Amino acid sequence: MNWHAGVEVLEQLSLGYRISHDECRWYALYTCPRHEKYVQKQLTVRALESYLPLYRSLRRWNDREAWIDLPLFPGYLFVRVGLSARACVLAVPGVVHVVSFRGQPASLSEEEIQSIQISVAARAAEPYPYLAKGKCIQIAAGPFRGLKGIVVRRKGRLRAVISIHSIMQSFAVEVDAADVRPAT
Repeated sequence: MNWHAGVEVLEQLSLGYRISHDECRWYALYTCPRHEKYVQKQLTVRALESYLPLYRSLRRWNDREAWIDLPLFPGYLFVRVGLSARACVLAVPGVVHVVSFRGQPASLSEEEIQSIQISVAARAAEPYPYLAKGKCIQIAAGPFRGLKGIVVRRKGRLRAVISIHSIMQSFAVEVDAADVRPAT
């Protein structure tokens, strides 16, 4: 079987897993190290909706420097499927497992995915260590309005650390002190 015939078979298999949009939920996939972009391409070939949040980072070498896109959450990406499509997702090369807690796949809320998308689109997100404790805030104004997080200071600037609890990962965004209020 040639490569194109193999892709065609995989596409036909993935179509059998499609279910109504109402039953689909976002799940985090854990990938092999540095395989996030490859896994996303493979999910796209299989007609599965996925989201890989990327941020831009300036990397310097002896002879040059360049901006590169890196995963916001190294080792993770998100896929929107029904639970019945898990077998198709797990068959993708580079996928280690669906993130689970107590043996059940952990789904992410639409709000969590949207908060990541908003922050990445504004080019304001960068990786940050997951924080369990700290002062909880809600951003009241600006492009991050409605997001909840933890206040931290870095290099004299006010930053909010937004946590995605289902995968125990966080990212940081700069905020104006005037745009922050205590979380309720």
